[in-house]
Amino acid sequence: MAVTTETWTVLRMILWSAEYLAGKGVERARLDAEHLLAHALGLKRLDLYLQHDRPLEPAELDTFRPMLKRRAAREPLQYVLGHQPFRELDLAVDRRVLIPRPETEVLVGAVLEWAAGRADLDALDVGTGSGAIALSLATEGPFERVVATDVSGAALEVAAANRAATGLDERVELRQGEDFGCIREDERFDVIVSNPPYVAQPEAEGLEPEVVAWEPAEALFAGPDGLDVIRRLIDGAPGHLREGGLLALEVGADQPEAVARLLTQRGAFEEVAVKADLTGRGRVVLATRRAEARTDRKEA
Repeated sequence: MAVTTETWTVLRMILWSAEYLAGKGVERARLDAEHLLAHALGLKRLDLYLQHDRPLEPAELDTFRPMLKRRAAREPLQYVLGHQPFRELDLAVDRRVLIPRPETEVLVGAVLEWAAGRADLDALDVGTGSGAIALSLATEGPFERVVATDVSGAALEVAAANRAATGLDERVELRQGEDFGCIREDERFDVIVSNPPYVAQPEAEGLEPEVVAWEPAEALFAGPDGLDVIRRLIDGAPGHLREGGLLALEVGADQPEAVARLLTQRGAFEEVAVKADLTGRGRVVLATRRAEARTDRKEA
């Protein structure tokens, strides 16, 4: 009796993998299957359909199958692929860092809009993670110096690898510390920017497995209302911002009003504004350090 072996073509593998991932609860199963197979074959995703009837080689199947299993276990696609595009950059990412998101691209865009027409600026990126914000500012804006901090030494390892890949070692300085703990008392910046942890701890149960089971909790959660870190940043920023300097914060979709109120109560800021993300939700809060600003908290 003759023994037959199955032939897996590109299209057949896409269809089977999409069904398999969907059965595991993956939301964009077909698209993720395409990204995974394209990565395994060293192709662009759309090129798969130019080779849709090509049989897959055993070595290609051996490369693809472990990646598919990782995604089926709800590991984020970006971690499986090992990278994430962000504005003009392609950043290495793994579970040591938060995956850069479109909202953070809006945050960077808001800072670059403020910086347009200025020169020789320096910036502080608090909680840099993969380095997405700091490296984008140094790549796209008039920033001669960017200091990027993170409490996690593991995250800074990823940021250092991305910094080396972009060739920005001389302009982007990495420091380990919490909030402003690694910033000298007399250090001042034109811009302080942060995508801090802002998810309220009680919301953890409602998050997708890709987020709560894989991304670093210290980069996500910030107390019962999600504002613990943001409060500390608002309190500490006036001591490290030059007069007229910009504080730019990414916040949760339900937090802009509360954060704007905190900035106003602080007494050190003016021109408080909220910028919407691509879906129309307020996700970025901006404020300018008032000239001769008070550094004590204004009474409510």
